[in-house]
Formats: sequence, structure tokens, C-alpha cells
Amino acid sequence: MREVDFLLVGGGVGSAYCASELRRQGADGSILLVGREPDPPYDRPPLSKEYLRGEAKREDAFVHDRDWYAENDVELLTAKSVMGLDSNERVAKIQGGEEVRFGKALVATGAMINILRVDGAQLEGIHYLRAFGNADSIRDDVADADHVALIGGSYIGCEVAASMVAQGKKATIVMQEGVALSNGFGEEAGRYFQDLLESKGIEFVGDDELDSFAGDGRVEAVVTRGGERIECDAVVVGAGVKPDVMLAQKAGLEVEDGVVCDAKLETSVAGIFAAGDCCSYDSQIHGRRMRVEHWDVALQQGRHAARAMLGSTDPYLAVPYFFSDLADWASLEYVGPALEWDEVVFRGDRDSGEFSAWYLNGGRVAGALAVGRSEDLIHARTLIETGADVSAQRDALGDPDSELERVGS
Repeated sequence: MREVDFLLVGGGVGSAYCASELRRQGADGSILLVGREPDPPYDRPPLSKEYLRGEAKREDAFVHDRDWYAENDVELLTAKSVMGLDSNERVAKIQGGEEVRFGKALVATGAMINILRVDGAQLEGIHYLRAFGNADSIRDDVADADHVALIGGSYIGCEVAASMVAQGKKATIVMQEGVALSNGFGEEAGRYFQDLLESKGIEFVGDDELDSFAGDGRVEAVVTRGGERIECDAVVVGAGVKPDVMLAQKAGLEVEDGVVCDAKLETSVAGIFAAGDCCSYDSQIHGRRMRVEHWDVALQQGRHAARAMLGSTDPYLAVPYFFSDLADWASLEYVGPALEWDEVVFRGDRDSGEFSAWYLNGGRVAGALAVGRSEDLIHARTLIETGADVSAQRDALGDPDSELERVGS
């Protein structure tokens, strides 16, 4: 049985950045990265945007080019899964039967999409988006489509709808919420994005739920519980994801809405760490356990896990950062996340498309959204980290001519 010093399970951003950080920090031990997809680790945001529209190549999304792994002595196994992890004996069973003994490990198995179980769900032309292969299938399938229906009014639904309309197609979003993106940003900010998308021709059916898909062999319409029937040529579903904890659970790691980790991102078994969509960590900034699904979070956690593997006892203190592009119409950035808030303060001019929204909870900044005002997030991040009470400075927070540096001081 061969041995490796560092086993990185999962072929995503978390593992890729863990590997590069290990080498950057001077680790000279052997590294094995195992991923079930056929490609090396890549960034997922382009899947609903420029890659889906055919404006970018597959290689453009790779975290490292293919040669990087050999050049940095990182063994990359693609199209392979880790089938079992013996956390006591420190042995991993790789698809195909090989067993590998490891010193320390990272579990970065990501998340699995939620599959809808409704009548007609088996029809052709119904797609989910998580990997390159999904994006390829959607792009090929909608090449001659006139009308694409989207299920879900969050990131995937809005981004894919924008990509479809940018290519001259009609798009309709069916969503449970009354306003797009309002679950994360509230109705007032969500209304800005929905108005923008509607101005570009995207239609919305809100405050409604999917009942079934209709068609004979291939999807022809989306039917809602409210009685709407939306004729379409294809469907893309964005119904969220759930953490992939099957391997961790079988290995005896503690699991609760993800793989449970301490503030260092170490799991319940010493020497085994987690990162990315499957990582439920003790956030000292938020004062609670957190699991955050986003590419940048996986990146930062992968790096932190590498340093922890090498002996660092520092807690993971990065404030999660998110971004989304709606074709070339608007880009949004966000730090937080604000899990709850009792007030939203707007700074800037929404009519001009340059504003920030500050989500306060008990007078403290819990999150901030920026459109065309990226610089505001620098100060928002600091205020989230410090937990400063800004309740007496609401006017300054909402005045674009005031100095943000003074808020919270």
C-alpha cells in the first residue's frame, strides 16, 4: 500500500487552493488530489455566464493549468472518487480498488444539487447546472430554443436567464418568492435586480410554485400550482444544493448540515479538515456555526486548511464574499452573509446603478451588498469583523458624501 502525506478529497476549488498553499508554505511532502470530474479543479461561476454563452473556453476556468500539478509535484487523479475513508487507520479506498494510506486529509466534497420530484421531471429538456457537462448539455439543447423557463429566483435562475436573453432567447423565471433574489437581499434590493431583468425582457411568475412539467417525451410547458402554464422549449432548474457528506458520514466524522469543524476547519477527527460547500465551521466572527456555499469561500478555506495542516492554530476569520454577474448588465458583490437583519440602509443612487445596501442587526453590520461601489465593501468587512455598533451613525452610513472610515470609530 502506498502512502501520501496529504490527501485532498474533492476536485474543486477548495482542494486546488489547498494544494497550492501547501507548496507556497514550503510543504515538501507528497500530495494526492482526487476528484470525480474528468477535468482538473475549476471555478464554477462561469458555468452560468460566459462559458454557458460560449464566450469562454473550458481551460479559462481552470484554477491551475494542467501542467501546474506535475510542475509542483501534486498528483492529480481525475474521474475518480474516494469510495471510503478509514479515519482511524488513515486509509482511503479509491475507485478502482486502490488503497492509499495518508497522513493528513482535506474533505472538500462540495454539494449535490436538489433534484425535483414532480410529475414530468423525467422529460427531456429539463436541466440542472453544477458542472461543465451540465453547461455543455444546456448550451447544446437550447441552441435552437426560443423560450427557456427557469425554476428558482436566486443566483442560478437569474444568471442563466440573463445569459439566455443576452443570446436573443425569451426567458421566464418561476419562483416561490415574490421578488427575485429577495431571500438573500430583501425585497427592496431584490426589486432593483428584478426591475433590471424585466427591463431586458425577462418575465417573472412569482409567489408561485412548480406543480409539474408537461410534454410528450420532451418538456413543452411548466405548470404552476397557481394555475399558470408557461410554454417553453427547455427548462433549467436552480433549486439549491445540499452538502455532500456521504463520505464523511461513513468515515465517522461528525456531520450536521455539513461536516462539523472547529474554528481551524479541523473535523471531529484530528488531522482531517474540511473546506467549501460541505464545511460547517465554528465562525468566531458570526458567533455560530456556519456553512457558506460560494466559490470564494471554498478558495479561502482551502488555503486556511493547508496552513492548519502545517501546524497553524489560527482560527478561520475571513468574512465570506460573494459575487454575481447578470450578463453585462450589472454585477453585484456581497459580504456577510446577513442571516437576519432588522434594518437596511442604502448608500448611493439606485437609479444610476451605483449603490450599496447595509444590513444591520441590533445596530451592527451583518452584511453589505454593493453594485458599482466595490470600495464600500472594504469598510463593511471591517465593521462585520469588529462588530462595531453603528446605530448612532445611520445617517453617515447612508450619505454617499460622508467618510465611511469614520463610521464605527
